[in-house]
Amino acid sequence: MSQDVTFQNSLYIGINLEDILYGIELVLYVKTMRILLGHRGKRAISYAFFSSMMLFLITIWVFTGALFGEKMWIQEENYPGGPHAYWDTHISDWYMDFGMTAAIVLQLMTDALMIYRCRIVWNSYRVIVVPSILWVATLGLGIMVGWTSSYPGGDFFDGLASILGLSYYTISALVNITVTCIICYRMVSHGISLKKELGQEYACTYFDVVSIVVESVLPYTLSGIAFLVSFGIGSQTSVAFLSVNIMLMCISPQMLILRVITRKAWNEDSGRSQLEATTVKFSLGDICTTPPSFEESAAARHLQLNVYLSDGESTKV
Repeated sequence: MSQDVTFQNSLYIGINLEDILYGIELVLYVKTMRILLGHRGKRAISYAFFSSMMLFLITIWVFTGALFGEKMWIQEENYPGGPHAYWDTHISDWYMDFGMTAAIVLQLMTDALMIYRCRIVWNSYRVIVVPSILWVATLGLGIMVGWTSSYPGGDFFDGLASILGLSYYTISALVNITVTCIICYRMVSHGISLKKELGQEYACTYFDVVSIVVESVLPYTLSGIAFLVSFGIGSQTSVAFLSVNIMLMCISPQMLILRVITRKAWNEDSGRSQLEATTVKFSLGDICTTPPSFEESAAARHLQLNVYLSDGESTKV
């Protein structure tokens, strides 16, 4: 009975946390769309579509969870056997299956975005080979989890669905941990390199805690680990950690997208050394009235030095 009360309390807390975090997601989404409406191009459309899909999927998850809680605790408060019996009987109702499917699709989208950002940060496809293989594995397991949870009597927290769910979240967490560590290592190592070359002023961008946390989608990764540990040991509180994890798998990438469209995020040129970004360009100019004796000497008449600074501006000398 104590375990049942703990589970019900955790479920109640999880639903309330979802409502709070959903408000944060709405604020981030509105701010993102306001910026994207002022831009044109395929990339802006892609980010707008991705953000809208995430909001749509997380809305389904939040709505179905709230509806299930209302029916279990209010509409069916006198259900034979109590809330626990109602959970066992109706957890595989069609709308709960819809919510679980939305959560799985959202997780696959977020993991795919992390892998894409990993390729951007490293500017290489080799570093995403292993994460991509693991992502394909989560795709297959996600389909199996959705199927086993949807048949009558299926329960994500019990039986075959829980075994497959544990495997699914283990591989997904492994993808998150791998990609997060790779991104963090790249940013910190590049910051150290810049500090040696140009000093602390240019390197501080890559040592900024906010940059590392947002770029690596760290909150989502940490919440996934917390849920995986609680779920693996069979804790009744795992349902609350699941609620937080699913909300952060929407909020964290939304924060990343907002950072990208405001041009504060890492791009493919960020990994280049600032010394490598310095170029020298020779241009011809009629500053001499006497024609040169040979064509190559014309380049010596005017020297234009363009120094490309870290913010993309150039200075002519």
